[in-house]
Parts: sequence; C-alpha cells; structure tokens
Amino acid sequence: MNVEARIKSFYLLGNSLKRFLKHEKASSTSEENFFNLLNEKVDNAIHYNGWFTKKNILFSLQQWSEALEKEKLEDWLSHYEIPKDKNFTVAIIMAGNIPLVGFHDFLCVLLSGNKVLIKQSSNDDQILPVITQFLEELEPAFKERISFTKDRLENFDAVIATGSNNTARYFEYYFSKKPHIIRKNRNSVAILTGNESKEELAPLGEDIFRYYGLGCRNVSKMYVPKEQKLDYFFEAVYDWHPIIDSNKYANNYDYNKAVYLMSEFKILDNGFLILKKDESFSSPIASLFYEEYDDLEALNLKLEKEQENIQCIVSNGLDPQHIPFGKTQQPSLTDYADQVDTMKFLIDL
Repeated sequence: MNVEARIKSFYLLGNSLKRFLKHEKASSTSEENFFNLLNEKVDNAIHYNGWFTKKNILFSLQQWSEALEKEKLEDWLSHYEIPKDKNFTVAIIMAGNIPLVGFHDFLCVLLSGNKVLIKQSSNDDQILPVITQFLEELEPAFKERISFTKDRLENFDAVIATGSNNTARYFEYYFSKKPHIIRKNRNSVAILTGNESKEELAPLGEDIFRYYGLGCRNVSKMYVPKEQKLDYFFEAVYDWHPIIDSNKYANNYDYNKAVYLMSEFKILDNGFLILKKDESFSSPIASLFYEEYDDLEALNLKLEKEQENIQCIVSNGLDPQHIPFGKTQQPSLTDYADQVDTMKFLIDL
C-alpha cells in the first residue's frame, strides 16, 4: 500500500463524514452501515462521558471532514519524504478530554507507513473504532495495520502518549528506552488590547467555551491592558450564556464561585463565567484567569519564556504566529500538539 492509496482512503473517509453530517443519502451499502453505526455511537458517547454532547461530537467530526480533503492531505505530506512502508508499530496512548482528541496521531502513524496500536481513554472510546472499521473497508490493507488494546502495551517500537503532568513523568520513565513523544498539560492564552470591537471579540467565546474549555487549545487565560474594564469582554461572549444549562458545567461554576468567595478573592462574574486575576495558566471549568500588562513587547517576551506551558496564543492579528479569535478548535494538519512535528518523528524512526 503506497502513500497515494493511504491518502485516498482518508479523503474518501472525509467525503463520507461530510455526507453523514449533511444527512445525505449514503453512496453505498457499506457507507449506509457506517452512518447507522456512527449515529448509534455518537448517542452512546454522550452516556459514557457526561462532558460530551452531541453538538460537540458533531463539531469534531465536522473539523475532521474538512481537514481530510484531498488537496489538504497532499499539500501537508508534500513537505515530507514518505516511505512506502516502514512497518514499525507505534503505540498511541490517547487522552479522553475532547472527542477524537487522538485522531491526528492516528492519522500521522498510518500515513507515515507505520502500524498503530491504540490504547484509548474510556472517556472517548466510542467513535474511533467505528471510523477505523469503515477505513478498513475502504482499504482492506489497513486491517493488518490497526489494532486496539485495553491491556498493558506490548510489542511496539515507539510510543506517543498524552496525559497530565503527573502521568507524563510515569510515561517518561516507563517508555524511556523507546523512541517517544510524551505530551504534558498545556493551555492556551488570549491577548486583548482593549481596542477590539464586540464583533471582533465575540469569536473568542468559541475558544473559551467549546468542549466546555477542556481542551489544551481552549483559552484558559487572558492578558488585558492595565486598568482595562472587562464589561466589553462579557458583552462580546454573552451569546454563550446557555452553557450554564449544562448541569456539569453549572455545578463547577457554583463550586468555584463559592470557593473564590469564601477565600475572599476578588472576582468578576456574569452569571456563567468567572474572571479571576491569577498568574497561573490553567483555570478551573467555568473560570477564566486574567492578568494585566503594561507593555506588549514585555508581555511577548514573558510568553516566549513560558512557551513550554502554552499551546496557542490568540489575538486579533497582533502577530502572524497568533491564532485569530475563534479558530483554536479548527487546527490545520500542520498544527502539531506541543509544536512537536509528529510526522517527522514517525518518518525518522
């Protein structure tokens, strides 16, 4: 199976996902079965993980349907010398914080010509097996290249593992003798100037609230000019207020607000989001930390020193490397987690 065949399988998968999301008629019996099973598993996933909603699962599928377009796949891989078959077995330990969070690693391993051994989180184990089954029908050669396990990982040549800072220390010890990519906690930040219009700032709500803020690409902290009043920020993101109707989110909001008030912290609150001045990057659910700055250049130098803790920096065009408001959950194929080129790692094995 050459790289062209592998690419074709994935863009055909992307086409099928687009038809599924548009509720179009299936083009084959195999695709119809895929649609039926995917519908069933999307509904199941909601019960396995209380943080997963149908809307968020479909949002994730939508992003992948757009990423798996033929031109995007070919352009991405044109920057690498992809071998025909490498035949290394790469274990992937997947997180379960947001739907299909490990799919990019899965894609990289298979397109690089390697085999994949998948250990899923129990929080996100419903959707990928269905996609894998359909992918194997599109290209039967994948059947010998994809396997899942719930047991201890064995018989693998390299590993990609994602977890918390605590689990990362265990991973680094346990997998020290294997080629590996170990990912730790990261958070994303936004820089506001105070000059943004409501229309320019409103998309930032997507970066903060999508997936309830559980992803590493979710903005968990803002930097704002000194003495800047934040009413305009609250007004810009107010359309997200229905999020408080989620019991799990509301429980976190009530709990964190109570803790802050009892601790006599100064907070700002709009009924569904708590703003707390804090130097930390990782804010609790339903909270957003913020910090004031005097000088943008000094702030950029500060963030450069903290780059190991930061996944994305979001702004309204302050720097070409910054992500525009509203786009953190729409990464391209070249947006590697932790800025580590996964494809290069796999090709160089």
